[in-house]
Amino acid sequence: MSVWPTLSERIRVGSPVALVTVVDGPGIGGHLLVHPDDDSVVVLGSLGDPDLDRVVARDAIAELEAGRSGVRTYGPRGQTTPEDLIDEPTLTVFVESWAPPPQMWIFGAVDFTAALARVAKILGYRVLVADAREVFATTRRFPMADEVRVSWPGDVFTARGHELGPRDAVCILTHDPKFDIPAVHGALATSVGYIGVMGSRTTHDRRLERLAEVGIDDRADLDRLMSPIGLDLGGRTPEETAISICAEIIATRTGRSARQLRTAEGPIH
Repeated sequence: MSVWPTLSERIRVGSPVALVTVVDGPGIGGHLLVHPDDDSVVVLGSLGDPDLDRVVARDAIAELEAGRSGVRTYGPRGQTTPEDLIDEPTLTVFVESWAPPPQMWIFGAVDFTAALARVAKILGYRVLVADAREVFATTRRFPMADEVRVSWPGDVFTARGHELGPRDAVCILTHDPKFDIPAVHGALATSVGYIGVMGSRTTHDRRLERLAEVGIDDRADLDRLMSPIGLDLGGRTPEETAISICAEIIATRTGRSARQLRTAEGPIH
């Protein structure tokens, strides 16, 4: 089956897809198309060996989820470790990812929301703002958002939580337990890469108590919560706070700590 009609259609509608092309070695010019489909992975084409196809498809999905394109080298049956590549011809593939923009879901139509939405848009996020209060959750207040929903968090996560992945972010900016507890609960049930919750340390301690009351007390889950939200940049205004939040999102995604490049050692990228 040709990979091109599927590739063209998925790019046209903005659905994630990765094209793998052999650029050096045996089977040069061969293609493999990989894309997610609900809870499974669809693989079209072949690079000449079923084990190679399986390993490459796995790696291509990982690259797609991270929104990356890049070059990888394999043995003819998908070997990747140096000892397995001794006396074996190797092939090099280019994984080209077409991934939709990362999403940022902001819960709470508060003063900081507009500033965070603006900074997120500059960084390329598709921004959703949600609040159960109809008078506050309006496109007039948040024209920079791609979507404004009058909704409780649970409804948003039930309908669309499966969309969130490691490149995405959830920011909970309310101080109302009726809203932020369901938002935290919903976010923790997804594979979203960043969950930030606004509030002081005292507020967060109380939040943890309320979460424990509803059965959310797993340490690994709670460690995913970034609260107080943002890096300590000394910001005070909504705009400065928004920059500190986005800086923390970037640091979380890249695995880097907040540091001054002027005093740090090692590579800066």
